[in-house]
Amino acid sequence: MPHTSSVQIARALLADASRILVLTGAGISAESGVPTFRGPGGLWKSHRPETLATPEAFGRDPRLVWEWYAWRRALVSRCRPNAAHHALAALAHARDGVRIVTQNVDGLHGEAARERAVRDGTASVEPIELHGSLFRVRCTQCAHEYAHRAPVDASSPECLPTCARCGALLRPAVVWFGEALDPTLLDAAWRHARASAVCLVVGTSGVVQPAASLAEVTRAAGGAVIEINPDETPLTPIATVSLRGTAVELVPAVCPGG
Repeated sequence: MPHTSSVQIARALLADASRILVLTGAGISAESGVPTFRGPGGLWKSHRPETLATPEAFGRDPRLVWEWYAWRRALVSRCRPNAAHHALAALAHARDGVRIVTQNVDGLHGEAARERAVRDGTASVEPIELHGSLFRVRCTQCAHEYAHRAPVDASSPECLPTCARCGALLRPAVVWFGEALDPTLLDAAWRHARASAVCLVVGTSGVVQPAASLAEVTRAAGGAVIEINPDETPLTPIATVSLRGTAVELVPAVCPGG
């Protein structure tokens, strides 16, 4: 645990802020057991994610790409939100002006938000999922997008999921390499970053753009940046407070009411 005074400073900054942007990356879900699909252990049947998560790969062999996503969905569906997800969901539901923006596609922030809404008897405060979700699909023809958690049969091209509206082939509703982020979601994230008194950055490497720039936007507008990460990142030099540790250890400690 970092020095108590640093935790107290971070907690006070969050308690006093009228608007807060929370930016999360893979590190917040690591303690929920969500696997990392990059790096030395990231191979799947000799394929790297960079060769499968592209429009070109899906165009060449949609069955192979869907087989990989079906495998990922099966793994992630067994994971549950951890204490950090729940602490942020509680913060977002307790106070106006708190917005969670995540680079993750595991859906755990949304699950935590919906659990909190049921507990409080309120509407769910859904996160902005900049990179999409493993549990959403989009039609390759009519672009209809909707939630989809049913098992995917990728044993043959004929078994792949098709659109409930037009019958065309569905694809995972995630942002692939070479694709642009949804401009509506990105604009909402930029606007909240500019208006926020604090940007809380949790478990992100700070290298994936444009999400990594959100903290810089808040800092340039006069706000504070709180970083929670086991390691230093490119965002460390601009952080008002940097806390070294895990998300489960530190997020509940700094969230007001936690």
